[in-house]
Amino acid sequence: MEAECRVLSIQSHVVRGYVGNRAAAFPLQVLGFEIDAVNSVQFSNHTGYPHWKGQVLSSSELQELYEGLRLNQVTKYDYVLTGYTRDTSFLAMVVDIVRELRQQNPRLVYVCDPVMGDKWNGEGSMYVPEDLLPVYKEKVVPVADIITPNQFEAELLTGRRIQTQEEALEVMDELHAMGPDTVVITSSDLPSPRGSDYLIALGSQRTRAPDGSVTTQRIRLDVRRVDAVFVGTGDLFAAMLLAWTHKHPNNLKVACEKTLSAMHHVLQRTIRCAQAQAGEGCRPSAAQLELRMVQSKRDIESPELVVRATLL
Repeated sequence: MEAECRVLSIQSHVVRGYVGNRAAAFPLQVLGFEIDAVNSVQFSNHTGYPHWKGQVLSSSELQELYEGLRLNQVTKYDYVLTGYTRDTSFLAMVVDIVRELRQQNPRLVYVCDPVMGDKWNGEGSMYVPEDLLPVYKEKVVPVADIITPNQFEAELLTGRRIQTQEEALEVMDELHAMGPDTVVITSSDLPSPRGSDYLIALGSQRTRAPDGSVTTQRIRLDVRRVDAVFVGTGDLFAAMLLAWTHKHPNNLKVACEKTLSAMHHVLQRTIRCAQAQAGEGCRPSAAQLELRMVQSKRDIESPELVVRATLL
């Protein structure tokens, strides 16, 4: 019988839709993980809708929840997964929790999606308070094992622009030097060899041998664009990467191929369903573009590989 693998996921939560913990919990459970979820925010729906209501968890409330777990001696985790956060003290508290959990399990793996912003029409902008950036740079990334920034977030963390694949590899080396052994730039605006219909993702994984030597595997993945704006894809990506790197710990190529192939199937199913609901010639609404997660269970569990990585 396979040993239980438990994840503490500290992310946003919505009542309706699939972002944050709702985007992470289902795929992790399908792939055999136990997940304990702490909601950094609790909203009626994601902020891609015209309106939303809800609450933001404070650092003292996070501390209170964690204290309850600790008093009951149920804080032995194999993984910590974090995503969207809006408060600097909350983010610093997450780092304290990771450090304390590592005292119980030195092999704990921290997967961090440093959600800060993105690029639209070539211009990047932050959608969290700017004072979160130094906390990510100085406290969070140094304790993370796996990070999944998009291109804009990788640029923010290193203070460097990425305009070529070579520059992206140099940025990933700088991120490695900050702490994480696995870095995946989940999306970029770099040109794909396969043409303008494709987006580029890049990955780099450092593996240490018993003799202390380090080898680095670098990969590029060309992913077909989908003409729609989805919310929650980064949360889904980070959760599935956690699962597939667990199952393929020293093979980032296979882990990313399975993660992005599953993403492809989820997004294709989502856009087909959304367009059918919207009707011919109409652009789907935010509600119609909610990720079709449950309907994609088999693709998440055992994805047909349609995205292949190129070793660099």
